[in-house]
Amino acid sequence: MQKIHEAPRTLDVILETDVLVVGSGPGGLAAALAAARAGARTALIDRNGCFGGNITQVGVEGFAWYRHENTVDCEGIGIEFEQRAKAMGAAMPEPQSLSHALDAEMFKWVADTLVQEAGVTPLLHRLCVAPIMENGAIRGVITESKAGREAILAKRVIDATGDADIATRAGAPVHKSPKKDMMAVSVMFSMSGVNKKAFIDAVKADPQTYADWSGNGEWDYETTGKEDQMFSPFLRKPFKMALDAGIIPKSLHTIAGTWGTVTDQGDLTYLNLVHVPEIDGTDPTDLTIGEMRGRREAIYAVDALRGFMPGCEGAKLRNFGMTLGIRDTRKIDALYNLTATDVREQGRFDDAIGIFPEFIDGYGILILPTTGRYWHVPYRALVPKGVGNLLVAGRCIGGDRISHASARNMMCCAVSGQGAGVAAAVSLRRDEAFDQLNIGAVQKELARQGARFQ
Repeated sequence: MQKIHEAPRTLDVILETDVLVVGSGPGGLAAALAAARAGARTALIDRNGCFGGNITQVGVEGFAWYRHENTVDCEGIGIEFEQRAKAMGAAMPEPQSLSHALDAEMFKWVADTLVQEAGVTPLLHRLCVAPIMENGAIRGVITESKAGREAILAKRVIDATGDADIATRAGAPVHKSPKKDMMAVSVMFSMSGVNKKAFIDAVKADPQTYADWSGNGEWDYETTGKEDQMFSPFLRKPFKMALDAGIIPKSLHTIAGTWGTVTDQGDLTYLNLVHVPEIDGTDPTDLTIGEMRGRREAIYAVDALRGFMPGCEGAKLRNFGMTLGIRDTRKIDALYNLTATDVREQGRFDDAIGIFPEFIDGYGILILPTTGRYWHVPYRALVPKGVGNLLVAGRCIGGDRISHASARNMMCCAVSGQGAGVAAAVSLRRDEAFDQLNIGAVQKELARQGARFQ
């Protein structure tokens, strides 16, 4: 391969801070708020023009769709996202659970408000391209933007990129599934011009359950049985009819999935219908393929709904998500790596920084938390091996495949994010390294912030 050598450069340090959070999805946003509320000078970087990541940039609005009557849910900043969204007119009741779906567009404003209230320094439109390392510890990051190449220094860094980008480039050990085994990526989209009454009447006339998810390859799911007769806002029949009518190519059998909300104004939102397999979210060539193929398949889905779903006859595409929904890439090798047993059998840890319900969604498993069971999120799963001053938050924390199918969910990302943010602030206050941190002090601050960890 031909190579080009860059000339050495001297960069301006545009900011020095206590805690730097890279990535502003549910994990990163929670981490920044928690660190700032714990007294640390905190900055939050995102490569795009809004905070919120998977919520605002991908359009995943079902933040807590797992919640049912007997769910023992987490507490803390993740729940605050939902409550603030409701209070600010940025949420609607979610159709399959005791939760509210977030309005992806309005949540951009909610996130702005939370960041400003906490005194977090906002750094949008900056892409982190390299860590700044010193004696095996991270000291900050190098960014690229319209302003060129710049440096930001920090005493503690939290990698909330979802893909463990900073940890990987800093030299921490990571792993990822072979591409053929990765969970598919999604193109989320919404429609407008839907007749709400006709749509809901059709759903009520032919209600779907979680048992209906199975039988279509992409949607073959193992459950515990208790989920099978529960209502699910699932759509497959219009796409089978469109296949028979030649509207969808015969080779494309994977279009099926769920809808989020339908408004009085006729917006049908959070359509999670398009799933593109064998896309590695850390490979820009794969991402290009996924974006373009996913949008093409979404248009097939729109045409199918217009033709075969009552209420959608006069509807049209409203918007695509800003980027692909990525479920599965790198995970760190942490001081402790979560296991399938931990998330399926109520794992308990002395160093817990939060709890999460027994909710598993991925790799062909669907378990809903309807019986009050939950597991502890351990602090050690946030600490990568081999790199000082660095924590991770969100879906790249340490764990195996099945634990990832639980920990990757947005509310759990907020749990690990709040834990990481508090740990970063406490480690500075106590002058302790992350691998030697007093967990009791972390848990005390988490309790002060309203998080549950037992």
